[in-house]
Amino acid sequence: MRPRYKNVKMFRRSRVMWGSWRIWEPRLVFWFGALAIGVISVLFARAADRAQELFDTLRHTTEFSPYLPLIITPLGFMFCSYIASTVFPNSQGSGIPQAIAARHLHEPQLQHRLLNLRIVIGKIALTIVGLFCGASIGREGPTVQVGASIMIQTARLGKMIQTKGLIVAGSAAGIAAAFNTPLAGIVFAIEEMSRSYESRANGLVISAIVLSGLAAIGLAGNYTYFGYASAIAVKPEDWLAVVICGVGGGVLGGLFSLYSLKAARRLKRWAQPDPVKRMALFAGICGLIIAVIGIGFGGETFGTGYSQAKTVIEGGSINPGYFVGKLVATFLSLASGIPGGLFAPSLSVGAGFGSSVATVLGISVSLGAILGMAGYFAGVVQSPMTAFVIILEMTDNHDGIITLMATSMLGYIASRVISAEPLYHGLSRAFIADSIKYQRAQVRSTSEDGPATKEKDGTEAPRSA
Repeated sequence: MRPRYKNVKMFRRSRVMWGSWRIWEPRLVFWFGALAIGVISVLFARAADRAQELFDTLRHTTEFSPYLPLIITPLGFMFCSYIASTVFPNSQGSGIPQAIAARHLHEPQLQHRLLNLRIVIGKIALTIVGLFCGASIGREGPTVQVGASIMIQTARLGKMIQTKGLIVAGSAAGIAAAFNTPLAGIVFAIEEMSRSYESRANGLVISAIVLSGLAAIGLAGNYTYFGYASAIAVKPEDWLAVVICGVGGGVLGGLFSLYSLKAARRLKRWAQPDPVKRMALFAGICGLIIAVIGIGFGGETFGTGYSQAKTVIEGGSINPGYFVGKLVATFLSLASGIPGGLFAPSLSVGAGFGSSVATVLGISVSLGAILGMAGYFAGVVQSPMTAFVIILEMTDNHDGIITLMATSMLGYIASRVISAEPLYHGLSRAFIADSIKYQRAQVRSTSEDGPATKEKDGTEAPRSA
């Protein structure tokens, strides 16, 4: 009788626990946050596409319109740089380095400086402005910071303690919703955000991806980012393209990563006396050069590069030197410090490079474009699994998985020879260092003037994760 009585008692206790608001509150808040990421990602995508369309429309209005970027682009870059530095601090660049840095920080107050709802507003708004001005940026990286910021807020509202797991979950949900690539979101969480698999966070990651994906599909439908394309290496020339696109794309991606890190460090030292004004001036110079490049390439290098990548993936043709102009424009957009991501422009650079290789070898342009994307993207981010999985899902090319894996691995190896430090993790070091300096300044201020209750941006410092 005693075991039976014990089971009844446990059953009653379980019913009480599952009926408790304390049990359901964090779950409901988390689910709401994941759904919000999906909805915001779709609305962000539509607004970004509309901004780029408006910029293209302005360039074709009159006979003088093709030269409007000489005015719009530099001024837009200066505006974005100034507002990002003064109104929305820590919203600069891709947003993935901030999410990585926040995951390495232990103090909720420091995490909140890099990931908060104010940054969500600034990141989205300034990325849209950047695309309206012709910047060579994407919205996918910013969506990662937006997703992580929303999840940090859910931790505060739902009184959840797995802050680091929520950052990873929000970042993965952002990637999955931005590209409609749920598997890539999971791989990105493992390979790029955490660099290892954490079993305690796997449920959070998968739940966030599923819920954000459902919200995104509900608004935008179930789609494939680049449509269907085949990338299967059959002939010897095809496998030669695998080697060339893998090694060549990896070298280009490694050089991009290496000099982006060097430029970021040197620019930070150069701008130190007056960082806001100096970076705004430098951003204007970058915008002017990007405008000149864009005019020289007939407007092809402006924006995300999605249409150019889609053109060659479908077997069409573009300027053979497009990938060079797009690479330089993307490098300058990143160096300028304006909010905006690298994913879409990098895929476009890789597609352009691969199509040029395919033209020289006399093989399918579509095959070359997809191989070029895999090699170059793996070289830039140094995350080969993320590279081939995201391209696999964006092109629905399940038959060519071995081909994509081989190209991505070659690109990763070639990139590591050139740049030993992954780009996003290298950029995250600056945010970690700034957070530590801020913490030390707060400790000194507290010891001298009493406890501080407000953040630098005016928001209340969180008390717990």
